[in-house]
Amino acid sequence: MGNSYTSVNNLPQLIQNVGYSFGDSIVFNQNTPGGYQFVQHVSNATTLSKIKAQDWDFVVLQEQSQKPSFPPAQVQTDVYPYAKQLNDSIKANFSCTETVFYMTWGRKNGDAQNCAFYTPLCTYAGMQQRLRESYMEMADSNLSTVAPVGVAWKNVRDSFPTIELYQVDESHPSIHGSYLAACVFYATIFQKSAVGSTYVPAGISASDALILQTVASNTVLDSMELWRINANLPVADFGFSGGNSINFTSTSTNGMYYYWDFDDGNNSVLEHPNHTYNTNGNYNVELIVFSQDSCFSDTISKLVSVTTVGLNKSEQGAKVKIFPNPAKDQLKVMANQENLTFRLIDIYGNILKEQKEEVIDLTAYASGLYFIVVLKDGEMIARNKVIKE
Repeated sequence: MGNSYTSVNNLPQLIQNVGYSFGDSIVFNQNTPGGYQFVQHVSNATTLSKIKAQDWDFVVLQEQSQKPSFPPAQVQTDVYPYAKQLNDSIKANFSCTETVFYMTWGRKNGDAQNCAFYTPLCTYAGMQQRLRESYMEMADSNLSTVAPVGVAWKNVRDSFPTIELYQVDESHPSIHGSYLAACVFYATIFQKSAVGSTYVPAGISASDALILQTVASNTVLDSMELWRINANLPVADFGFSGGNSINFTSTSTNGMYYYWDFDDGNNSVLEHPNHTYNTNGNYNVELIVFSQDSCFSDTISKLVSVTTVGLNKSEQGAKVKIFPNPAKDQLKVMANQENLTFRLIDIYGNILKEQKEEVIDLTAYASGLYFIVVLKDGEMIARNKVIKE
């Protein structure tokens, strides 16, 4: 949803073509009347109907090219409320849609029309800085993503000044400018580099295309956190401590709902649960974290070893020696107690063999980490790591 900065050179089609060159499918729609502003889009029937047309993955919002560069107090009144209304409409249609604010670029030599009223607009650099600040504020306040086209534009101007990004009006994008924007959007949406795209519009040389692809990709992918790309996605992680009664602490980010599977038939929906195991063993504990809108989730699992259930003082003092370790074909287990049983267990807690003999044959197993569990009268008295070469 924008205006001629989007419709010139049919930017959505360029993005689609870049995507197709990598095998990525993009379906798009647009409403981009010339000169249109957010204040007009919020009540435009076409805009609202297109937002409601389907459950979009992304909806891009592009304000009129000058308004976000105006003084902060004016932008606060004339831009931000309507950005919020549009974002609210997008979320009301489908809460899992990600709003992407299209950061545009400053006029080639500043905004002469408004220079007398606000000094920063007298130069490209001043105008570009204000656009950046305003679009970043819109993304932050609406918990949305930024497509940093304006920053990539500045990077090209600074490092490759012979590439002309503007039309003769010093405002609208040339095909080079639109292609740069397309590559920025591809990297923003797919979090992949646009370098190597075989789609190059007519009028752009192969060497210039590579420069534009590279600058666009580096601008986005080197600073994804800054542009709030994936900023709303949950990331699962946890720590734990204790013996058989274990305190689990979620260290996840962007989580609202939690589901723990303790691998013993029990679960919890608390953020920081405590769980008591009744049997010694290795447990593959899984945590699923859901975002606030439940649109996204992330899962992590960690191996938790419980070795204290039913142990008495004499058993805890059992001494076990394993050699050689690492072992190639066979290993020998020696303990300071008699009538013992030895188990070979993999990292997932699966019992691979159980025997009374002290010599354990490893030839049937792949290289990696294993555990030797020593039992007496059915109770574990020791547990040691062993490496199979």
